[in-house]
Amino acid sequence: MSMIRNGGAAAKTVTFAVVHFTVAFGIGYLLTGSVGIASALALVEPMANSVAFYFHEKVWQKFSHPKVAMPKAAVGVQL
Repeated sequence: MSMIRNGGAAAKTVTFAVVHFTVAFGIGYLLTGSVGIASALALVEPMANSVAFYFHEKVWQKFSHPKVAMPKAAVGVQL
C-alpha cells in the first residue's frame, strides 16, 4: 500500500473519477438521448461516488494492516 502512503490515493481517485464521468455520461445519454440530463448525471453521481471511494480507500487501508502489539518488555522503551 505504499502508493496510498505517497499520495497515490488522490491520484487513483482522480483517474477513477475521469472513467466514472465518461461512463455515467455515456449511459445517461443512451438512456435519455439528452445531453443536458446526461451531463447532470455525469457530474453529480460520480462526484459523490468519488468522494465515497476516497474515504473507502482510507478506511480500507486502516483496517487492512493489523497493528502489531508491542511486547510488554518494550513498553516505555524508546528506540
